[in-house]
Amino acid sequence: MIFITGGTGLLGTRLICDLLKSGEKIRALKRKNSPIDSFLNITQFYALDQKLLNNLEWIEGDINDTSSLDAMEGCTQVYHCAAAVSFLKKDRDLLFKINVEGTQNMVNAALRWNIQKFCHVSSTAVLGESISDGKITEESLWISADGRSNYAITKKAAEMEVWRAMEEGLNALIVNPSVIIGPGKADQSSASLFSKVQKGLKYYTRGVNGFVDVRDVSAVMLQLMRSNIANERFLVIGENRSFKEVFDQIAVNLNLPKPSKEAKPWMAAIIWRVEALRSFLFGTEPLVSKENSESAFKKTFYSNEKITKTLGHKFIPIDEAIKDSSAYYQSVR
Repeated sequence: MIFITGGTGLLGTRLICDLLKSGEKIRALKRKNSPIDSFLNITQFYALDQKLLNNLEWIEGDINDTSSLDAMEGCTQVYHCAAAVSFLKKDRDLLFKINVEGTQNMVNAALRWNIQKFCHVSSTAVLGESISDGKITEESLWISADGRSNYAITKKAAEMEVWRAMEEGLNALIVNPSVIIGPGKADQSSASLFSKVQKGLKYYTRGVNGFVDVRDVSAVMLQLMRSNIANERFLVIGENRSFKEVFDQIAVNLNLPKPSKEAKPWMAAIIWRVEALRSFLFGTEPLVSKENSESAFKKTFYSNEKITKTLGHKFIPIDEAIKDSSAYYQSVR
């Protein structure tokens, strides 16, 4: 039996499908108010034999409720995919509660229930700025929290909980995927890239980031968990691409106009400040945060050399990832 958190998310859904197809039985933790409609739609899109869902047991609970984690009893492996993602200052406490305290609860429970192997899904946001041959690697050190988002800080602290548990005897792995492309809930996670284009995105930036197909992330996690590799981290990156290239490819595949106007840093600086003021005055969510704005212009390149050499994994081209995912987003418009 395998225990999974975040099973209704973009990555968790794909991971469950792959595990079920390989004959595994799964116990997935989900919050009481977390619907599975999107999960079911995506499993159908993946052409999962719906009979395999009989090997999936949903457990209602929360990673911040330690009694919920007693559901790990009898499981051999854990995939911890659940996390809170936000770049709003007001969500600072929520991020610490879920990402840090929740992960602490997870690894403590894994130690208590003698879990054989634990996979923690982290983020490229925890890595430092030091680079090798122009690219950030697993060895790039986090020097300071100055200028880091609360999301990055909490994901870093969550990792520290996993490393601590490793010192206490937990057999664990950490994967650090970049922006994951795949079918997901509208406006959540990387699904927002497709939603923005569908809503008529006009502006683009020339920022660069790492992107990876969800199928690759799931495949890498499964292969690592079935290996003898432990107590290491792995960057999971398909390609480094500009946001303009990604948005253009999404638009082409959705048969929609490409973003045609280049956004300048000074324009974005004005917009996030206006949004912050509007949010303060009217109590609404800002459409753009300072962190979102700054990351859109940043040019960051990552290396996938370690995981490629370790597993010999061949990554799906990002253009193909966008094309395949676009078919799903068109079907649910």
